Amino acid sequence: MENIVLIVHLILALCLIGVVLLQRSEGGGLGMGGGGGAMSSRGAATALGKMTWALAVAFIVTSITLTIFAAQNASGNSVIDQIGFETPSAPEGETEGSSLPSGNDLLPPSSGNAPATPPRAD
Repeated sequence: MENIVLIVHLILALCLIGVVLLQRSEGGGLGMGGGGGAMSSRGAATALGKMTWALAVAFIVTSITLTIFAAQNASGNSVIDQIGFETPSAPEGETEGSSLPSGNDLLPPSSGNAPATPPRAD
C-alpha cells in the first residue's frame, strides 16, 4: 500500500510541475502585473487553474498519508537503534579492563627514556 501511495505521489508531483509550467505568465515578479489572479476579488477560474488546485490538494493528501505510514513504521525506535551499534567484545584471554591502555602509556616519555635525536645533516 505504501508503495502505491508513493508512486501516485511522484506522478502527482510531475503532473503538478507540468500544469504549473503550462499556465500563462502574468509578467512582473510575484504576480504584480496582470490585474487579475489570486489577489483580486474574482480570479479567473480557468481549467488549468482548477486542475492545479486539484493536483495540489491530492499532493498534500498523499504527503500526509506517507507521513502517517512513516510514523507507523518508526514505532518509537530511534535511528541509532535501527543502525544496530554493538559494543566490541574483548578477545579471548583478555578482560574488559585490560583492553584499555594504562595511564602511563598516555603520558609523553620522560627525559630519561626519550629517544636520542639524530645528528643534523649540514
